[in-house]
Amino acid sequence: MTPTPTRKARILIVDDDPGLLRLLTIRLRAESYEVEAVESAAQALAAATRFRPDLVISDLRMEPVDGIGLLKELQNRWPGLKVILLTAHGTIPDAVQATQMGAFGFLTKPVDKQELLDQIQRALKISGFSGNAEEWRADIITRSAIMEERLAQAHMVAGTDARVLIVGESGTGKEMLARALHKASPRRARPFLAVHCTGMSEEQLDAELFGAAAEGRERKGALEEADGGTVLLDEIGELPPRLQQKLLRALQEEAVRPAGADTARPVNTRVVSTTSHDLQSLAAAGLFREDLYYRLNVVQIEMPPLARRREDIPLLIAHFLAQIMAETAQRSIFPPEALELLATADWPGNVRQLQNLVRQAVAMSQTPIVPVELVQQSLGGAPGRLPSFDEARDEFTRGYLSQILQITGGNVSQAARLAKRNRTDFYKLLGRHQLVPEDFKQR
Repeated sequence: MTPTPTRKARILIVDDDPGLLRLLTIRLRAESYEVEAVESAAQALAAATRFRPDLVISDLRMEPVDGIGLLKELQNRWPGLKVILLTAHGTIPDAVQATQMGAFGFLTKPVDKQELLDQIQRALKISGFSGNAEEWRADIITRSAIMEERLAQAHMVAGTDARVLIVGESGTGKEMLARALHKASPRRARPFLAVHCTGMSEEQLDAELFGAAAEGRERKGALEEADGGTVLLDEIGELPPRLQQKLLRALQEEAVRPAGADTARPVNTRVVSTTSHDLQSLAAAGLFREDLYYRLNVVQIEMPPLARRREDIPLLIAHFLAQIMAETAQRSIFPPEALELLATADWPGNVRQLQNLVRQAVAMSQTPIVPVELVQQSLGGAPGRLPSFDEARDEFTRGYLSQILQITGGNVSQAARLAKRNRTDFYKLLGRHQLVPEDFKQR
């Protein structure tokens, strides 16, 4: 058996003292950590998007943005990312205040090597870092930059107990991401239970989620059965109003009262929810409790539709074909014309639709090489349309601009410099492609 690949923990160091940066970098690389060193908060935010650190070590006193300002922005963009602050003796009260605001801890300068290493190990352990680089996300097949961003966000929040709301169209893999998040969390040794809020009567859903007690017998609900683990509430927008209120009470009290029981029982269960609806609009229309929405939506992760990750289509097809071969020993190949057709098709059903199409085409094919006509028939007979040159150029340009704004945190001056364009031209490009820099400052 091939051993599970491992990776080094990634640490981002931020300090305006180049000498200290060099010293800490040498020390941590000697301990087999992967290190990125920068001299300002702005550089740190840009590096964090690209480097995706497991831990940040930052000086407290920096200009123009200090360590506390950086801490706030990191918490806003990547909840769960642990931050250790470095401080001189005179600023210890500020550092103590920073820990109350969410910093993992602080170290005084000059930094003691062993104390530094001990605190790093504790922070990585609490964050849920695992050297098994691919184990937690092994079921998610992607090489898409936007999916890697979502996975990085999930991995960051996995080390916390924050509730997560995963939004996206049907078939995008929301439940798969929820399972990966659980595997990356400190709760991974405890149960993961999924409750689907559609397809059941209100009474059945009540018993499934909260349990039931009748005629001297008790049945634990998922919130109690998964104690210490994770419960996924799939399509939470379909939860009936009475059960919305009951769930809100359970989350507030961290306890459940099964139907027919006299007392509530405490539970320690993390709740992850998914929805293909706009819950905020439902709440505004009075169709979903607004207070419950804010309880569930502590961290939101949006799963992109397949049309926004087309580079994954050939990879997913190869994965589905490998699954079929493992199940049936039937080896099938999609010719280049078929792959091109699928790569340019519309996918309203997203990854689930692609998987069903691959299985259907393989089942109907009389030869190992699946005919392109059969693939087109499975798509509904309408051939995929290649974009025009202008359309393809516009799509590339918009994607490039989005990526560069994401890297710079919406800083137009930095983005223009990276793109080697002057600010005026860069603003014109943003306007032409309807991109707003402010949108990227909160991501």
